[in-house]
This record gives sequence, C-alpha cells and structure tokens, in this order.
Amino acid sequence: MRSNPSVSVAPLIDPRHFQPPLPLPAGYSRESLLSALESVSIDGSSKGELVGYAQADFERFIHTLGLVPEHAAGRSLEIGANPYFTTLLYRKFRPSLNMDLINYFGGPEHQAIQRVSFPGFDGVPEEIDMVWHNANLEFATLPFETDTFDVVLFCEVLEHLTLDPLHAMLELKRVLKPGGRLVLTTPNAARLENVAAFIEGRNVYDQYSKYGVYGRHNREYTRHELNQLLMHCGFEAETFYTANVHHDIPPHVTHNRAINSMIGAITNREYDLGQYMFTSSINKRDAETRRPSWLFRSYPAEEMA
Repeated sequence: MRSNPSVSVAPLIDPRHFQPPLPLPAGYSRESLLSALESVSIDGSSKGELVGYAQADFERFIHTLGLVPEHAAGRSLEIGANPYFTTLLYRKFRPSLNMDLINYFGGPEHQAIQRVSFPGFDGVPEEIDMVWHNANLEFATLPFETDTFDVVLFCEVLEHLTLDPLHAMLELKRVLKPGGRLVLTTPNAARLENVAAFIEGRNVYDQYSKYGVYGRHNREYTRHELNQLLMHCGFEAETFYTANVHHDIPPHVTHNRAINSMIGAITNREYDLGQYMFTSSINKRDAETRRPSWLFRSYPAEEMA
C-alpha cells in the first residue's frame, strides 16, 4: 500500500533538539577530556566501575561545568564530590574557585583524604590529595561559617535523600553568600523514558542497592517541582533546562508515535523530557523555613507551608 504524500507525519520528539549544545571548554575535544576521566584512579584502586561511570555520564559532567561562568572566583563547596570527575573539571577550567569537598560514606562526621591519580587534561600526570569532610547533609550542620561560599555544587545528590531535603537545601543556603550561585543537577522524573514506561505499564522507581538506602534514587523531581523547591528556599533560577546525556534510550520509546502524539498535545512539554535537570540559581531572598505541603506530610500544621 502506497503512502499518501499529502498526509503529514509529525516528527518524533527528541529531547536533544531542545537542549543547549555541549559546552566543551575551548581548545579541548570530547575525546581528550573523556580519555583523561577514564583514567582516574582513587587511592590506587582499579578503574573498573569508574571507567563505565565516566563514559556513561561524561556529557552530564560537561553540562555541569558550563553552569558556572568561566570568570567565577572565590570559594566553592561541592557536595558528593567522589569520584571527583566534576572536581577535576572545575579545578582545571574554573581555576579561580577554591574548592571544599563533602562526601558521606556513613559513620560520624570527620575529615579524610583520598588520593586521586589521573593523566591530566593536558597530558601532565597529576596526583591530588582530595581533602573532604564526611557529613550527612540531611541532618548535619556543615563545618563552615554562614555566608562562606560564592558557589555551591549540589549535583546528583538531591534524589538520594531519604527524609529531609529541606534541611539540606537550607543548610546549603546558610553557607552560601547572598548573591552566591547554587548549581543543582538531578535526574528528571518526567523524562521521556519514564513517560513511556508509565504509558506502557512499567515501573519507574529505582532498584534496591547493595550500597544501602543512599545507593538508590529515593525521590526524583519534575522540572516544576524542582523550581518550586528552589523558589521556596529563596533561589532564583538563572539557567534551567533538561538534557539527555545518555545514548541508550530504546528505539521503541523514541519511535513510538502514540507516545509522541500524547506529549505533543501538551504545549511546550517537549522542553521537559530530558534525562537530567541542570540549574544554576542565585541566592536572592530569605527562605521559607516551613515544609512545603507538596513535598512533606504528617508534620504539625504550624510546620507546614
């Protein structure tokens, strides 16, 4: 049966058509940067799992780098720094930022050091002692004075929190200077793969992890929810977009015209379908310290907003 050339077929939705280009640093290729990150070793350990992580999430690291202007200077704090891919990129390409690091591997708060070895982005091998604080951001008071940092990196951590993301956000706000920049990245709960999964009757929740409760995604957010959370805490988004960073979306998702038709029926929905959300927000206003009712329940009424 011949197709009717007069019948137009809507193009398939590709989230990559609605995201900014990959902000590679000038003079560096994708291949050279990825090769350096693939060779990272921590405390002399085997690279195994790190190689796969570097390959799978390379574009996410580069998008995260692009959220802070090249001329940024001062003091910065990175939450969840290990395995230090983002740390290494910022040390090289945002050299005027002095970085403090937070990780959480269980146990009491303490300071520790991990040695990172890698061939360098310019072919000069480096051995770097990464000094970091062990602290659970859901409960801890960070070991820094109020209004300490010019930039805070809170990347791929929010989705792992189990009980009190508001405490985490307010604590980051406390140590960030007024007018300072919060870079927050997190998976997009409403990404195209998840939309397709729900329509097809599949579950989108993360699997249980051998690394314990913080080894899985406990609560992912939509773009609207993340914007609400930022505004609740007194931040104003300067940059906010979703982007695909992986190339493993099954063809039955990207080529399903029924799914595409449903999404296309909602105005501007195509801008919200990327796998990750990338935000760069300015610390503008006082935070609402009560708990937002769309995110919390069962607390006393006076604690809810």
